[in-house]
Amino acid sequence: METTGCGTALITPFRGDGSVDDRALYALVNWQIDSGIDFLVACGSTGEAATLEDDEFLSVVQIVVEAAAGRVPVWAGCTHNSTRALVKRAERLARVRGIDAVLSANPYYNRPSQEGQYQHFMALARAINPLPVVLYNVPGRTAVNLEPETVLRLAADAANIQGIKEASGKLPQIGSLVHSAPQGFKIFCGDDNLALAAIGNGAHGLASVASNEAPGEITRMVRAALRNDWVTARSIERKYARLFEANFWDSNPGPVKTILSMMGRCDATVRLPLVKPDRATKQRLERVAGEVGLLRDAPLPEGDMRMF
Repeated sequence: METTGCGTALITPFRGDGSVDDRALYALVNWQIDSGIDFLVACGSTGEAATLEDDEFLSVVQIVVEAAAGRVPVWAGCTHNSTRALVKRAERLARVRGIDAVLSANPYYNRPSQEGQYQHFMALARAINPLPVVLYNVPGRTAVNLEPETVLRLAADAANIQGIKEASGKLPQIGSLVHSAPQGFKIFCGDDNLALAAIGNGAHGLASVASNEAPGEITRMVRAALRNDWVTARSIERKYARLFEANFWDSNPGPVKTILSMMGRCDATVRLPLVKPDRATKQRLERVAGEVGLLRDAPLPEGDMRMF
């Protein structure tokens, strides 16, 4: 896998009635790429994949791939707590031309052992081989941790398991992977507020939530860190540290969509069981967005949608 740098864990825009807003998604992808993002992740947890129906999920991935048009790599999220269901969904996903990797999180709710997770991810890797798989360790959402030893075992046993998005919040775990992973295996931080520390430990980039709102600046931060320009990287991190925190004042992606709606990029609608942030939180989000300069952008003109 050649991908490095900053990738956006894209939101999935919805209209007020809860349907997928294709036009807003297409425009969002173009804006992200025009801003310099290194890669895009469709249908991850920030994309509310857990509430997308199968046909919607495939449609969202297809829109992102078509809008990206080969300009940046596209990863497609594919997660399920049933291995059998995961394999079926992944086999459909693998038929979408233009996907560069499949991102798959730990099985949620079941709380499988390390052996269970190993067999789960091996089944996925075999089903879509040679399409690359990026593991996604996010114990805060799934209630299980994917231990470094299991990651290394998976990387050794499946040639197409080529990276991991590490969102455990455990820097020693990232360090262990950096020191032990085989050559070519890529490690991406999954937490904006830990990105510089992770890259300092040897991570290859960031899969970001905040780059939904500030793609150019967050990408510049990550690239600066990767080339050891820590003065620039830390300056940008200081500017956006409050935004990194604010994006999780309510369940993700509620705060991100609220700020993007203030920027004129999409509606703030999220799908149940998520709800929009309350009025007080929205006011706090507006203050933070204003302080970091996000609200200076004019709403996207209708003519820039570049739809199909």
